[in-house]
Amino acid sequence: MNKSATLTSNNHLLSHWRDYLEMTKPKVVALMLLTVLVGMCLALPGALPIQEMLAGMVGIGLMAGSAASLNHLIDRRIDAIMARTYNRPLPKGRVSVANALIFAGAIGALGFALLYVLVNPLTAWLTFASLIGYALVYTAYLKRATSQNIVIGGLAGAMPPLLGWTAVTNEFHGYAMLLVIIIFTWTPPHFWALAIHRQKEYAKVDIPMLPVTHGSEFTKTCILLYTVLLGLACLLPVIVGMSGVIYLIGSTLLSGMFVYKAWQLKYHDKPGLAMNVFKFSIYHLMVLFLLLLADHYVVAWW
Repeated sequence: MNKSATLTSNNHLLSHWRDYLEMTKPKVVALMLLTVLVGMCLALPGALPIQEMLAGMVGIGLMAGSAASLNHLIDRRIDAIMARTYNRPLPKGRVSVANALIFAGAIGALGFALLYVLVNPLTAWLTFASLIGYALVYTAYLKRATSQNIVIGGLAGAMPPLLGWTAVTNEFHGYAMLLVIIIFTWTPPHFWALAIHRQKEYAKVDIPMLPVTHGSEFTKTCILLYTVLLGLACLLPVIVGMSGVIYLIGSTLLSGMFVYKAWQLKYHDKPGLAMNVFKFSIYHLMVLFLLLLADHYVVAWW
């Protein structure tokens, strides 16, 4: 009997592994881990310590996947109504609430243990705080409570570079906070562009995203203003001497393109512009952090 139950459980995991993977939002976590890695690399002038790097990446990734799974769990009822999310594992019943909770708890606990034992307690607790901030403070409360949900809750999503930095240094540093500021400023225009595209769906499920509460035109203005603010934030690493000319040229071009796309969204009434801004914002962040990395190592080689 026990053997049969074990086989059934194993078969469930094997047949539904894609569903569990989907709940971790692997593409989002991959981009987040890039910023973690850049935070690690910028923290040290030489080679990274292998144990802290590998355990840090795996531990932070597992806890990020746990937070994403809790997001799926908490949002399962509104996900069932929205066109973008109705086919997720929980709304479709491919994964039960109990199994989702066990999965999120298990990978979260494993990630915390890896960070605490093999990296350092500071990084473990900071990552745990980020998990709570995203899964509970943002998803369970802010998302449903205020149109500024993304602005306030964005801090949890902006933490990864700091986590990478503390993983290899075991200390806070002002430079790491500059990277946090960049992602914190990037987050509102990124999500508001998606919210404009999905405005009717958010309204249908009573989620007070900015386009729902203040209208699309106001949101477009906010996106434009935030892209300008982001451009200024992206200059901070150069101003403090953290990065050099390679990053300066690349980030200036990226910022100019982002502002231009936000300008188009505001002043050109063409279908699909909001999603265009949303997709570009992802490439913007990815390339920006790759530029930080390239600039760091080119300067080191010279």
